Amino acid sequence: MISGTTSGTTSFWTGERIRLRGIEPDDWRAFMRFATDEERLGDLLGPPRSTESHRVWARERAAVPPDGDCFQLVIEATGSGEAVGAVGTNHADPRAGRFEYGVTIAAEHRGKGYASEAVALLLRFMFAERRYHKCEARIFAHNEASLALHRRLGFVEEGRLRDHVFLDGRHHDLVLMGLLAGEFAGR
Repeated sequence: MISGTTSGTTSFWTGERIRLRGIEPDDWRAFMRFATDEERLGDLLGPPRSTESHRVWARERAAVPPDGDCFQLVIEATGSGEAVGAVGTNHADPRAGRFEYGVTIAAEHRGKGYASEAVALLLRFMFAERRYHKCEARIFAHNEASLALHRRLGFVEEGRLRDHVFLDGRHHDLVLMGLLAGEFAGR
């Protein structure tokens, strides 16, 4: 359930378990942990990054104001104040009325409802406040947990790009999922 409002004592960006906030310079450790988790779980593989590169990245991101409708936010657990994940938008096309988004949750915090609550807050903002019509997500076909999350949120599989990504020595399918503003509002 999303309880945030812009009037009263609760922020628009706060739900029952999480709040979304901008990236701070000290978040570099969390993003370094998220990258390690994504590699270990088979969601991302790249050359190792230095600790300093994570520090610089977080410091630079913290200094940049949101750029239109493309931004990245930290998912913070309200109980502990710990950064448990990140969510962000990309490829926003206001003329067509669609945007893409991505979410990641630290391995030890998965399955606690943080992702679904963060995505719901983000979608509410993009659909109700920014007036977008459609959200798209690209998900590795082997990521059953993410596919299940998106189905629970009301996303519909719109297509599959066969052998589209190369990861860990082999090709994988990429599932394209979409959610319309009206479908989100009806949930």
